[in-house]
Amino acid sequence: MFNFFSKKHFLIDHLEGFIDIHNHILPGIDDGAKTVEDSIELIKGFNEFGVKDFICTPHIMENYYPNTPTTIQSSLSLLKNALKMNNLEHINIDAAAEHMIDSGFESILSENNVMPLSKNYLLIEMSYLQASINFDSAVQKIKSSGLFPIFAHPERYLYFHHNKNNYHLFKSNGLLMQLNLLSLSDYYGSEVQKVAKWLLKNNLIDFAASDVHKLSQIEYLKKIRLDVQSFEYLKPILFKTSYNFI
Repeated sequence: MFNFFSKKHFLIDHLEGFIDIHNHILPGIDDGAKTVEDSIELIKGFNEFGVKDFICTPHIMENYYPNTPTTIQSSLSLLKNALKMNNLEHINIDAAAEHMIDSGFESILSENNVMPLSKNYLLIEMSYLQASINFDSAVQKIKSSGLFPIFAHPERYLYFHHNKNNYHLFKSNGLLMQLNLLSLSDYYGSEVQKVAKWLLKNNLIDFAASDVHKLSQIEYLKKIRLDVQSFEYLKPILFKTSYNFI
């Protein structure tokens, strides 16, 4: 599939050995995989292009997905057992969470019920409808607790697109940013794609991940082709992601 001399690169040709730090492949606890069978199909889909290492990040979201370390670890154990039964022991999975910054977040943080990535990174998000009113204070509390906040898919919050200075402010306040690989296509819309490429070009992205919820998204990933310039911006981000979470 990959031709070095072509003007565009298939994204999946460069994902072998990549560590996916944001996905919803744990079964039955959020809007991702509903069953263990769904989880296995997702993992097999990733395996086709060499992605074998995952940090699973189900939502922790007040009133919608009130997950806890207990519910997440239980789902992780279920999936690990299924990997053995399906001869997929070469797959490495760990668990963290994607934390919505809502009215319940700061109490979860103070009670130490958050689920960090690799012990000291915390994946956070906001509603797509409006910015969280306590976002800045939550970020400061995360940093004060000794964790590094990672802002999931900043390119997808349409209310920031009219003033891109917000992204520079996030960086200056010590917020790391994680790009969704699907955003490099028109999967979420052309405006999201445009902002994703702008963020890459302006060196504002720290990490990348799939944020996959369902098999059709993996099929879409397989179709993504990047121009040479976009790929050159993305390549060090892929390396940095895998290096930091190995």
